[in-house]
Amino acid sequence: MSYTPPPPPPPPMQGGPGMPGGYAQPQTNQKAMWSMILGIVGLVCCGLFAGIPALILGNLAKKEINASGGAQTGGGMATAGVILGIIAIVWSIISGILFATGVVTFDN
Repeated sequence: MSYTPPPPPPPPMQGGPGMPGGYAQPQTNQKAMWSMILGIVGLVCCGLFAGIPALILGNLAKKEINASGGAQTGGGMATAGVILGIIAIVWSIISGILFATGVVTFDN
């Protein structure tokens, strides 16, 4: 009885299911992230100073994400930044009008 050892295993496949390689993971668009952060900051304290950049960066991020062909993600963050930026801008304008007309004051 002779026994022959089994053949060596094949080299690992590249790009197969569960294997590393194949395609790159989509990256989150940084402008989308900053748009959302600035939108939140605009609502909390800075109004126009953070709302306007949030609106601009959100729209730029949406365009870049659509043009990337799936290589970038963050469309939801960009949309959130645009919406929060609009709310911050509108809230700042309403607050400014109310302060200017004397409806809201800081008097005790």
